[in-house]
Amino acid sequence: MKTTVFWTEDYPRPADLAVSELPETIDVAVIGSGYTGLHAAIALRKAGASVAVLEQATIGWGASSRNGGMALTGLKEEMPVVFKRYGAEMGRALWQWALASVDYVERTIAEEGIDCHFARTGHVVLAFKPSHFDRFAAEVRWFRDALGYDDLWVVDKADLRYEVGTDAYFGGLGDRNSAALHPARYVFGLAQAAARRGALLVEQAEVTGIKRTRPGFLLYTSKGALNAREVLVATNGYTTNVVKPLRRGIFPLGSYIITTAPLPPALQQELSPRGRMFYDSKNFLNYFRLTADGRMLFGGRHDLSTTVDLVTSARQMQARMIEVFPQLAGAPITHSWTGKLGAAFDLMPHAGRVQGIHYAYGYAGHGVAVASYLGKEVGEMLAGQRTTTLFAQISHPRYPFTPYDQLYLPLVSTWFRLRDRVA
Repeated sequence: MKTTVFWTEDYPRPADLAVSELPETIDVAVIGSGYTGLHAAIALRKAGASVAVLEQATIGWGASSRNGGMALTGLKEEMPVVFKRYGAEMGRALWQWALASVDYVERTIAEEGIDCHFARTGHVVLAFKPSHFDRFAAEVRWFRDALGYDDLWVVDKADLRYEVGTDAYFGGLGDRNSAALHPARYVFGLAQAAARRGALLVEQAEVTGIKRTRPGFLLYTSKGALNAREVLVATNGYTTNVVKPLRRGIFPLGSYIITTAPLPPALQQELSPRGRMFYDSKNFLNYFRLTADGRMLFGGRHDLSTTVDLVTSARQMQARMIEVFPQLAGAPITHSWTGKLGAAFDLMPHAGRVQGIHYAYGYAGHGVAVASYLGKEVGEMLAGQRTTTLFAQISHPRYPFTPYDQLYLPLVSTWFRLRDRVA
């Protein structure tokens, strides 16, 4: 078993990716080379602005090449909660925006010619307990009545084998509009698209400080200094204290994934007859899907820590995978890895400006489509092509204690474990 990312081993960073040295001056400095930063860079270059994408490691190194490859409908926060918190009008706007984000990813992939195994396979939420399943029918009615959305359906336990080869769950809630993709192929395809348009991709350029100047900003990096008229922070779960108010609005969470060796076609068909993506209804949820080459990818949360040993993680994740799929008891585990997702306390994405610096982050593990679309919109805002985005119009909770996540997340983990046992 390798403690490396399957996706980037399967599709390494292209050797011919056009990377650049740090320029002296640029219109917009984008910090972070994931989906948000690269979509923003593409939007800015389309508008004619000069752009440098600054990455502390190599392009796409973070969660954008490490995730499960699920472009899901909706947001992390449940839509009835969104309606209650922001009102029906904003709730409907946010839902339509989230649906449009998946369409935007599909359109971008087609326009840029990115071969990333994109497929609108849909997903099924699996009920971990009978009480969870009991809520699914009401959820279908709520989405139909409040949003006019008819693409959800309930899967009874008796029919669950038509969707997934397990008896570990008590039914499901399906959604036809979610999509699967290969994260590394997608992020490297975006990087190539940005470079083709003239964006400068600067690797090994960790930003260590930002100073306000009369014309804009002076950024101190591990490669030297850069003057920029505007700055966009697009680091999500890898956000640091360089801009303290931004770190006070987001905290990192660990997500862990294993993959099996490629499985026989008959077993693939048994495990996922319709090729869906899956996640369950626990707080410490598991998510899983088959990859394009027939591996079972199985991921989730052990707790909220970002520092679980990857061998230990693999043993724990494999044990849970076999609980769900006993037929995988003999399947070799080939890869175990982790990545950091970023969450705000309200489980919403956020965008805006603090100390004159723009930002977009907070996808809470739901970012493949959301980060892409929000990156585009923030890029258009920086280019003067739009005045705002929905996620700049909602309140953004920030607290002085947020950076001390290693102290409070163990307590939150204990609470979630208790809820998984009793709720």
